Amino acid sequence: MMLKNINIILTGAGRGIGKVLAQRLDSEGARLALIARTDEELQKTLYQLKNTESFYKICDIANGESVISTFTDISRKFNEKIDVLINNAGVQNPIGPFIENKMTDWEKNLKINLFGSLHCIKFVLPYMIKKEYGKIVNLSGGGSTSPRPNFSAYGVSKTAIVRFTETLAEEIKEYNIDINAVAPGAINTSMLEEIIHSGKMAGHEFNEALKREKSGGNDPKHVAELITFLSTSLSDGITGKLISAIWDPWKDSKYQNILRSDSNIATLRRIDNKYFAGIK
Repeated sequence: MMLKNINIILTGAGRGIGKVLAQRLDSEGARLALIARTDEELQKTLYQLKNTESFYKICDIANGESVISTFTDISRKFNEKIDVLINNAGVQNPIGPFIENKMTDWEKNLKINLFGSLHCIKFVLPYMIKKEYGKIVNLSGGGSTSPRPNFSAYGVSKTAIVRFTETLAEEIKEYNIDINAVAPGAINTSMLEEIIHSGKMAGHEFNEALKREKSGGNDPKHVAELITFLSTSLSDGITGKLISAIWDPWKDSKYQNILRSDSNIATLRRIDNKYFAGIK
């Protein structure tokens, strides 16, 4: 019960990673405020939780006023004690070559993936600064560390999240607030279905998606374990990092110490052969 008496706000909690994550956090004793746009999905997630003090709220995180209203209500229910914020909500569209993308779809993507997370962080920060402690976890995704053709809006929004995470970490470090980004891996969620539905518009990822649909993809329990760790005091001092739930040995105490001590590990850096590894 590593999260007993810990209050957590979790966005995108109605399905996919969010649903699995809610169950894992609940098993560790957390009190959850579940956020999403669909009432029916949130009801199903809440029904599977054991902590009777957990609850859900309908909220469109892309709308700043909606976030302020909803989160104000949540803060009251939490007696103004917000310990952890997990920004899991996100969208993938538009899919296809940039030249064929509608700019309105791009704007929608950025409003949810980037500004949605910013709205939530902006609200909870004063509470965490006041008690000089807190945890924020942002979900990254494919395209944040390397080009992802035909998914440019998603890649740009998630890259922005990673750089913002690293930048804000420096600003709030003095308040003992840790903020990190997590790469969940290739998990079969509704986003996989979107790729398959897009067909040739997804480029080479269409065939990869069909293969992953059959293989099952990465188990979401891995990302749930990592985010749970980052929500506890066991991760104190690890901040401003992009950590992969699948590829990084984050359970290794030696690697955890490297994350704490090396400012360049698990971050976005330019390979220039001067300050960082390059061509020899």
